[in-house]
Amino acid sequence: MVDLPSLALDASGCTRCALAAGRTQVVFGMGNPHADLFFIGEGPGAEEDLQGLPFVGRSGKLLDRLMAEEMGLSRDECYIANVVKCRPPANRDPRPDEIEACRPWLESQLDLIGPKVVVTLGNFASRLLLETGEGITRLRGRTYPWRGVVLVPTYHPAAVLRGGSEAMAGMRADLVRAKMAMTGRPHEVAP
Repeated sequence: MVDLPSLALDASGCTRCALAAGRTQVVFGMGNPHADLFFIGEGPGAEEDLQGLPFVGRSGKLLDRLMAEEMGLSRDECYIANVVKCRPPANRDPRPDEIEACRPWLESQLDLIGPKVVVTLGNFASRLLLETGEGITRLRGRTYPWRGVVLVPTYHPAAVLRGGSEAMAGMRADLVRAKMAMTGRPHEVAP
């Protein structure tokens, strides 16, 4: 198996799907390569595409703030990536073929980092990893065993920015749930 920098270099030239034609650069991921906590979002937006880093816009600022407030962590202490590594045009939802084309990159990132807890941000990441058609509103609020780690689905920060206090409270509770899972304290597990 290659290391994370080599994998990122390989991904930077990826042309597995049509998203490659419209990107400024691949947004591979960032953070601690030995992190116990791995956040997975949907795909890069305009600012991420320009900077080549995930979650650097308004959603990223909210994620950083909630990580600090609810988990006592900074972005440098976890790893953050997306399901798709290139920006979908006009921030549209990633298509199934694009998700499948990028899946090997995400799987390799997860294998190389070996986190204890994975937090999926929003529908696409949660549905992909849990292999379900259920939406995030029904999935969030509990933890799931997944490949020997704990998976905690929560709202995407962009949805929280639009969704108000109820969505904010839900995401905060989910991040506390993830923190408890990282420390090995009891947490509610889905069947």
